[in-house]
Amino acid sequence: MKEMTKEKLGQVYMDRRNKFIQKMKSEKIDAVIFEDNEDHRDPNVRYFTGHPSDAALIISQSGISVLIPWDENLALKNAFVERIIPSTRYERNTLRAIKAVLSTMNFSSQKIEISPATPYPKFLEYVDELNAYDVLCKEKGVHSYATQMRATKDEYEIECVKEAARIGDLIIAQIEKQIKSGKIKTESDVALLIERECRIHGCEKTGFDTLAAGPERSFAIHAFPGYTAGEWPGKGLSILDFGVVYKGYTSDTTLTVAKGKLSAEQKKLLDLVQKAFDECLELYKKDVPVKSAAAKADEIFTKAKRAMPHGLGHGIGLQIHEEPFVRQRAEPECVFKPGMIVTLEPGLYDPELGGVRLENDVLITEDGNQVISHSKILVID
Repeated sequence: MKEMTKEKLGQVYMDRRNKFIQKMKSEKIDAVIFEDNEDHRDPNVRYFTGHPSDAALIISQSGISVLIPWDENLALKNAFVERIIPSTRYERNTLRAIKAVLSTMNFSSQKIEISPATPYPKFLEYVDELNAYDVLCKEKGVHSYATQMRATKDEYEIECVKEAARIGDLIIAQIEKQIKSGKIKTESDVALLIERECRIHGCEKTGFDTLAAGPERSFAIHAFPGYTAGEWPGKGLSILDFGVVYKGYTSDTTLTVAKGKLSAEQKKLLDLVQKAFDECLELYKKDVPVKSAAAKADEIFTKAKRAMPHGLGHGIGLQIHEEPFVRQRAEPECVFKPGMIVTLEPGLYDPELGGVRLENDVLITEDGNQVISHSKILVID
């Protein structure tokens, strides 16, 4: 991925905030507060500033945004924002800091919005501390608009996810090589290889706890625990679900390894999952309702008297699960839009036969889609 200059990257974050501010103006909201901390991780702080974690962010209708970080040095290095005021100036009391910053701003309606995920006791603290303001905590307020913004990626975000997917592909190639050479023997082997290789290639971390399940555990959608010292891949059907994070953005892929002689029933599971992937991919297109793709997968599996116990896919980005969620109960007006990056992950699971899932990341484009990761069903004799 080609590095972007600080000036251009700063413009990316400013453009996002300016778009958000237009929504604030239309809703007559003077300021919006985002908090990212151990109690509640809010990716919008990073989305609007580039600061990776542990901070409060105030975006005001005037165009002045203030970051209140726990770690000032980290913020000075990473954040693109008009002002940085460390919480240490207020004895690490974020609410006091927020009140002090708001007092320096001139508002018309005094309407302040906080996250709808704010617990009620915390909301009462806001109301008490910010008694000069009308504190709003709305399920469908401007916070939800930020979530909608993140569903459709800008050029910088697309490049970050593509790079995460590229690194994931390199790791899959390494895994395949080491399976065939016999170096990978256990679930722990493959999980720790992913952890090491993702760091070597410049990633921040894995997107979630890696899920490596040998034949005895692959019947679970998400094996628990995520990986053990058990054989992987053993004879039969094994699953590996992992993602890597590059500059905050994650990939999400699932590889199925079919090893040794399989029964006719196991081969049918493989064929059904591949068929669902191929046919549903045709529906990952601009303006197609996301529920149509989910319905197609269910149709394929129902005809074979099978059922998929999870959704067909989900958006990825700063979070591993973002809008849109590709499932039958999605609203009819929820459609694929250019710039969305969505997983396609049909899967079938049987306690006796084992599990099969094929998952890749798909970028929706103006004229169709682009599969940006290249996981597969790997068959080994």
